[in-house]
Amino acid sequence: MFDLHGRVAVVTGASSGLGRQMALGFARQGADLVIMARRMEKLQKVAEEIQAYGVKCLPVQCDVTDTDAVNKAAQEAISFYGKVDILVNNAGASRNAGVLEMTDEDWDFTMQADLTSVFKVTRAFAKYMVEKRYGRIINIASIYGQVGNTAMDTVAYHSSKGGVINFTRAVAAESAKYNITCNTISPGYFETELTTDTLKTESFTKFMEISVPLRRYGREGELNPAAVFLASDEASYITGQNIKVDGGYTSV
Repeated sequence: MFDLHGRVAVVTGASSGLGRQMALGFARQGADLVIMARRMEKLQKVAEEIQAYGVKCLPVQCDVTDTDAVNKAAQEAISFYGKVDILVNNAGASRNAGVLEMTDEDWDFTMQADLTSVFKVTRAFAKYMVEKRYGRIINIASIYGQVGNTAMDTVAYHSSKGGVINFTRAVAAESAKYNITCNTISPGYFETELTTDTLKTESFTKFMEISVPLRRYGREGELNPAAVFLASDEASYITGQNIKVDGGYTSV
């Protein structure tokens, strides 16, 4: 089960963190990869890790908020492989503040990076999936797309990730007739290079210990099984869903 040999997977934000981990998870299952991010030097290092599993990997430098860059990346992927079977919209960034302090500029930045980019990348790649009548779209949201929080003020991030979850439902309904599924994964607290400074503070560690039933952060690779499952042929009847990988955070 969950064999991805012969499949081509695109992962955005794959130069580090959860994106890199999921790309490696797909490679272990036999998928060929297209990895996208802004930092080409880091992408090339990840590509070497991926190729060590005996699969192909195409690194593509791309700012996912730039429509032209996204469309060119999709064309490059199709020129190289001839198809795209799996798309993981993982790239994102945010500027944190509460509703009273959030500026228009920081709100717009977060929405562009976390929500509008998901629309642009999905639009660019899904048309090629339609041609083949096959596709697996996986959007990475967050537990913060479903709840508020008292640990830090980040209203734009909450809003953008909530948008990703309902964007997923809309795309699932629209694309089902083309044999394309679209689902969301909502990670909880995972330690990556972007989150480690926050998560390792004493105050946030204490917050995590009382709010996460498993009383720990997600470990490297623990998001991969959900991504591999949703990308597989075995998940063919699952669409429009949101899988929370959060140590139980949203259950209490």
